[in-house]
Amino acid sequence: MLRYNVRGENIEVTQAIREYVEKKVGKIEKYFKDVPEANAHVNLKTYSDKTAKVEVTIPLPYVVLRAEETSPDLYGSIDLVVDKLERQMRKYKTKINRKNRRSQGVDAPQPVDSDLWANLDNEGDEEELSASIVRTKRLSLKPMDAEEAVLQMDMLGHNFFIFEDADTNGTSIVYKRKDGKYGLIETD
Repeated sequence: MLRYNVRGENIEVTQAIREYVEKKVGKIEKYFKDVPEANAHVNLKTYSDKTAKVEVTIPLPYVVLRAEETSPDLYGSIDLVVDKLERQMRKYKTKINRKNRRSQGVDAPQPVDSDLWANLDNEGDEEELSASIVRTKRLSLKPMDAEEAVLQMDMLGHNFFIFEDADTNGTSIVYKRKDGKYGLIETD
């Protein structure tokens, strides 16, 4: 059963908007055999150029579903984001099925709880899954702080940079956000 946390930026979340979000996002529950207890975090934003952005994040036990869409219509953005979530779920289910087929006959641990995804059909997703790793890089992580990592990233012209945090000795990642600002991911 999904619980909804609907938040609005530059928009008042009316009862009608909340009900529409719950109705549309609630449709993805049909894809689960046993509906997990999860929170659906929905952020609605409107901008001065009359566009609306919808972000939905649903953390589940083995995967985090996340999608965002921007369009001139708030309700249209909600529909688009639900479509994107459904595509993600089909793609993930197809990957699980492929791993199951490969590991049959081999005493390998079962992949992610495929019962959770029992009702997904995977029609038409073979093309989406054809992506393959075309290059592998190895790197040595240099201890530095986040500000230095941002400078290194900018000098390289990349959108992200992996480094060893000098303060915590953990691996961290800085990345450039769509809004031009920077984000930091810290690992445990």
